[in-house]
Amino acid sequence: MIMSLWRLYYHIIWTTKERQPLITSDKEEKLYAYIINKANQLNCIIHAIGGIEDHIHLVVSIPPTLSISEFVKKIKGSSAHHMNHVLSTSSDKFTWQEGYGIFSMGYKQLEKAVTYVNNQKQHHLNQSLIFALEEATSKNDPPTIWQYSSEKTV
Repeated sequence: MIMSLWRLYYHIIWTTKERQPLITSDKEEKLYAYIINKANQLNCIIHAIGGIEDHIHLVVSIPPTLSISEFVKKIKGSSAHHMNHVLSTSSDKFTWQEGYGIFSMGYKQLEKAVTYVNNQKQHHLNQSLIFALEEATSKNDPPTIWQYSSEKTV
């Protein structure tokens, strides 16, 4: 069987419902491991995963056989189910907010995107965020990915 060649890179962000701090330090590693495993099952490649208590960032390659919206739907749905039925130790329900932010990029931006996502906690602590890459829903026109090559941060 001949495989198609594909090199598609995306930075995806989504938040917990109403930005509640639901991704606690005791659950974060297990949640991330679950998402990486589920992405592997979907033949996707997670290049980086990170975030803070109320949102998550992924740098991911999604094959052209799977739509981006289907990938996000499967990851969000199954990870919320996993959090509520496998990792839950309380009656608090884990829920993701509807919607997500997504940015496409080329290979040249991949390393900077991975670094940015892997250092999410530090960026939030130091207020060295790239504001456009922290949005999970559109308020106006969608921002562009040029911010990866920019030295300006908000």
